[in-house]
This record gives sequence, structure tokens and C-alpha cells, in this order.
Amino acid sequence: MKKLIAVLLAGAMCASLAACGSKAEEPAEAPAETEAPAEAETPVEDDAQEPAEDAEASGSEASGEFTTVTEGVLTMGTNATFPPYEFYDGDVIVGIDAEIAQLLAEKLGLTLEIQDMDFTAIVTSVQAGKIDIGLAGMTVTEERLENVNFTDSYATGVQVIIVKEGSEIASVDDLEGKLIGVQEGTTGHSYCSDDYGEENVVAYANGATAVQNLVSGSVDCVVIDQQPAISFVEANEGLKILDTEYVIEDYAAAISKDNEGLMNALNAALKELIADGSIQEILDKYIKAE
Repeated sequence: MKKLIAVLLAGAMCASLAACGSKAEEPAEAPAETEAPAEAETPVEDDAQEPAEDAEASGSEASGEFTTVTEGVLTMGTNATFPPYEFYDGDVIVGIDAEIAQLLAEKLGLTLEIQDMDFTAIVTSVQAGKIDIGLAGMTVTEERLENVNFTDSYATGVQVIIVKEGSEIASVDDLEGKLIGVQEGTTGHSYCSDDYGEENVVAYANGATAVQNLVSGSVDCVVIDQQPAISFVEANEGLKILDTEYVIEDYAAAISKDNEGLMNALNAALKELIADGSIQEILDKYIKAE
């Protein structure tokens, strides 16, 4: 069985996360904060007058022009079945990605709007200009980079294996010939299909459905990211996560190749949020240290 290596990162990637597999990336040097210029009470007709700061970029060091699908709004596409990164609390989508997106929107002077959709539709929606960013515990891959750009990484994830208690599967080496459940369109889907063949992989619309099919015995195991795996195992008695890593990868936000200005603005804002500890604070809120 061939081993997989970590996927490619987009842009300048930062250091890997430590606490329970997730930690904010450390920038080489945090940019100095700047204050928005005070608004003049009356117009001044002076050729040397500096233009007022664009409202879209207020509160951030991100400079340059960018556009959004809806003026004044940062529209985020996600698949809210991936706790603790995105999930529903009542009628509201919450989680790590939702909170990070809210801070990014504030840095850019925008209002955040979150759209829940199938995971497989996120990249195409970004590419088609229907949403501004895809933020869904999404890994940078060569295939995705053909269609969209990615921001710098904000967290790392680990692909793990969920099995029933008493399963004969004890490590990655035991997956050969087994029926593996995955979430459709994820890197786990791609990795398992490459390693064990499509005939041994069953793709489901979301991770929860894959896990329910493991409980019912329709598949022998489920390969999924570590943090949602922990949530699924806690919610389903008789399951466990193997003490072995399948793949380690980095999460980033997907952005249209036609909106380099927005990517630069988000990267600048992201760098500030990593430097001041805001990203790590969000990660620590949802992910308990081992």
C-alpha cells in the first residue's frame, strides 16, 4: 500500500499546529497596526489630499481593491456537517470556520453571510462567482488549485480511521480489501480511492451519514478528519478512533482566481489574526488540548 504525503499548501504556509492537532500558524513577522484616517467634516479640494480609505477594507492592513459578490458582504460557502469547524446550533451555523470568517469580515469592514451547501458544490460555487470564499475545513490539493486559489493556511487537520469496538482493523495496514466509508468530495475520499480502489470506497453526502452506515454494518470503517471524528465517536456508542494517522493536511479558504485582491486582503487580515492570537483562541475554544 502506498503512503500519501501531505498535500500542497497555497501561498506561504505557516508552522503546523500543535495543540490536539490544531494550532494557529505563526507568521514570520506581524504587520504593524494602522488606524483608519479620521473623516473630514467638510470636503477639502486639494490635489495632495489622500483618498479616503475604502469602506470594504477598513479595520485591516489589507490594501488594494477587491470586490465581493454582494457589496459590503463577505459570502462564505460551507458544509455545516463538520463539527467543530462548522455545524448548526439551532438555526445558526457556528464553529471554528464560522468564527474565523466573522473576524476576517470585520477586518475587511464587511458583513458575513454563510451559505450551507453540499461540500462538492463549494469549489464550483467559488469558481462561478456565487460565493466569495469556501471555508469548510478544506484542504489545499492540486486538483482544487486548478480551479480556485487558496489563502494561507489557518489550521492543520489529520485524517483518521473510525471503526467499531472489536474490529479486526487495527491500523492503516489493515484497510486493504475493506469497505471504507468517506464523505463525498473530500480528501479522504480521494486518498482512499487512490490507495484501495473505487470499488472499496463508499462515498456519502456527509460524514454523519458515513458514520451511521458504519454503525449499521454497511461499511467496515470510516476515514474522516480527526476533529469531526471525535464528535461522531462521542455521539455513537461502540465506535473508536484508531491510534494511527492516515494523512496530515492543512486547511485554507478557497477564493476565485479572478479575485486576487480579495485573497491578498484576506491573507493580510489572517496574518494579523494569527499574530494577535485570535485564531488560536478560537481553536482552543472548540478543540480541547490532550
